[in-house]
Amino acid sequence: MLSHLEPLSKSDEIEARKNLSREWFTYIHTARNNALNSWQPVFPVFKMISVQGAAVSLEQLHSVLQFCVAVKNVTDAVLNAEEELNLKSLASLVRSIPDISIVYGEINRIMTSDGQLRDLPELRAIRAKIAELNAKIKSILRSFTSGIIHEVSHTGQTVFIEPEESVRCSNELVEAEFELQAEIRRIIVDVVSKIAPFSFDLVRALKIMEKLDGTRAAAAWGKANGCVFADTCKEEPLLLIGARHPLLGEKAVPVDIRFMEGKRILIITGPNTGGKTVTLKTIALFALLNQCGFPVPAKEGSRLPVFSGIYADIGDEQSLDQSLSTFSGHMKNIARAVRCAGESSLVLLDELGSGTDPQEGAAVSMAVLDRLIEKKSFVLITTHQGIIKNYGYTHPECINASVEFNSDTLSPTYRLMMGIPGESHALEIAEKSGLPKDIVQKARDYIVSEKADVSSLIKGLTQKHAELDGLLAEIKEREEALLESIRKNDLKALQLRQKEHEIKKGIQREAEDFLVQTRKDLENLVRVLKEGEVTREKTLGVRKFISDFTAAVSERDEKLSEEEHKIAEETLRLENEEKKRISHKPSKKRMKTSDALKNAISISSSVTQENSALQKEPVFEPGAEVKSVSSKQTGIIDAPAGKGRWTVLFGSIKMTLRQSELVLVKNKTALKPSVSYSVDLAESGSAEEKPAFELRLLGLRAEEAVRALERQLDLCALNNFRQFSIIHGKGSGVLQQTVHDYLSNCPSVLNFTFAPPEDGGFGKTYVSLR
Repeated sequence: MLSHLEPLSKSDEIEARKNLSREWFTYIHTARNNALNSWQPVFPVFKMISVQGAAVSLEQLHSVLQFCVAVKNVTDAVLNAEEELNLKSLASLVRSIPDISIVYGEINRIMTSDGQLRDLPELRAIRAKIAELNAKIKSILRSFTSGIIHEVSHTGQTVFIEPEESVRCSNELVEAEFELQAEIRRIIVDVVSKIAPFSFDLVRALKIMEKLDGTRAAAAWGKANGCVFADTCKEEPLLLIGARHPLLGEKAVPVDIRFMEGKRILIITGPNTGGKTVTLKTIALFALLNQCGFPVPAKEGSRLPVFSGIYADIGDEQSLDQSLSTFSGHMKNIARAVRCAGESSLVLLDELGSGTDPQEGAAVSMAVLDRLIEKKSFVLITTHQGIIKNYGYTHPECINASVEFNSDTLSPTYRLMMGIPGESHALEIAEKSGLPKDIVQKARDYIVSEKADVSSLIKGLTQKHAELDGLLAEIKEREEALLESIRKNDLKALQLRQKEHEIKKGIQREAEDFLVQTRKDLENLVRVLKEGEVTREKTLGVRKFISDFTAAVSERDEKLSEEEHKIAEETLRLENEEKKRISHKPSKKRMKTSDALKNAISISSSVTQENSALQKEPVFEPGAEVKSVSSKQTGIIDAPAGKGRWTVLFGSIKMTLRQSELVLVKNKTALKPSVSYSVDLAESGSAEEKPAFELRLLGLRAEEAVRALERQLDLCALNNFRQFSIIHGKGSGVLQQTVHDYLSNCPSVLNFTFAPPEDGGFGKTYVSLR
């Protein structure tokens, strides 16, 4: 089956075949038994079975039985492992095998697994008769005393006799054996007539089994040779990582072949025996293997396009019989490639431009490449022509590559270097091969003036290529460090959120315990007051209870504020670290993001100042600007939070701090918290009021917040505005509840939800309108 396998040209068919091999790859890496048994060639037998009255031999019938057993075994093995190993494609294929269980049952009824007929009732009597006759003949021959002389030897010393009774038994034995063979033929014909209606199903089953066998063979070969399944190129260029020629075995040197975006012509140069032709053949064989559904001997991440045709001119087609010179042989293949190649074709041309005058050969080569570029074919060539190297360097759709050469050992390393052309090193190789040094020096004198410029160019490109590799490695290292820093910051933020959650749970439990105990104490106090007269001792007891209760509440509030303060300070520290990190590497992308954030935040507010000309000394009140003594962060007082304490907004972070931990910022007028609207400068071309991207309700009473929210919804309806956010803060939860109650009963609201923790959490609500 594999000897007749041809590459596929449709991506979906290739992926389907590769998926089967991938699943076989998974199966054979487990400790499960072999799922696929071998069987003898059966297609000719299936054709014989389809003919009415056809007779087949026991051996042929046994081959059909072997096939049926193989079908049964692979079906059971795949379906049993389907869920555990996720064998969806294989399971789907085996389920499509026609039901041939009747064929298996009929043959298995008369035949054992090793091909012997079973002891059937219709054969038992005949076999017993044959055994009896054989025993009788042996007895006669041992005990005869007389017989008929048939012949005497010439010497008279040897007499040939046959007992008369044994002659009769022998005749009966012949008749019994004939009867046995006739009965066997009758049994076989009967079985064939019963399985004949399933001949078409058997042929269909055979095709599916061949597909299963072929894809399993591909997986087994891939496992034995350390192969991977190549990804399919879509918009990405061809990439082979650690590619090894599949026929060179352990001698193969891995090469990396990386095409850049927009490059479709690869020009490989370098010394002879350096691996140029092997690279061409490697890519061609990889393409054929991939499109046959096979894995390729390379590393993960390799990818290949799907080619509609592959055209190659590799080797010497010189032929005296056909009157073809070396150049003519090359041109015959190249002409066919140019004529037939298209956009999805792969063209491989070895030693392009050789075999004729170098100048004319180079001219023909460049004209051929021009035409193949017009056709957008995928082309790989090898050459020693310096002018073609320059063609590759100057043409935007070409990329040069070279096989590396060790100047110290004067031998190739068989590694492919992308991006730079290579030198042929003919003089060095000639000298190493034994050419007299004076001849080599004379050759250098002939070409030194012409070669200097090209050598300088190649050396310069090699140096630039090395510098580029160093820069890429440094960039990759920095990128990995940046990703690690981001990961650590994300982890710290997650830990903070987890800690905050645990603190809130603990406080909630403490609050519940405190409430239960307080309720008990209060009930006891009420009971004492109800019993008898109100005395001075009872009055003092009430006062003491109230004083203790107040002190307990203050203590709990103090503890909660301290925890919130620690978490908020840590969050601010992380935010500052991230800002400093980002500020070191400005980029266009981040600048765009920053501009978008500036347009999204609130840039105007309805601030009421009764007398702006009169500057007052700043005091601690809502709206006053303050600075944290410990963190040096500037914020705005949001609301009082108990005796000597204030709730302060530091950007998107709300913290509760003691007044002693805050310093008033002078020359700042206290701003009364009010509704603030966000304005998009790109859309606000007039003085018309626009809906807010972010509606701030902090510091408002419930009725003021509702009026502001009503106005926002009206503006959204007028401007076809579908989404916005509301900052209502956490606080005591009254403003939050008011906002959610109003949104719940508003018919224009589609849905609303709290913001994620990094954008305000329970202090902010996202709103979507119908």
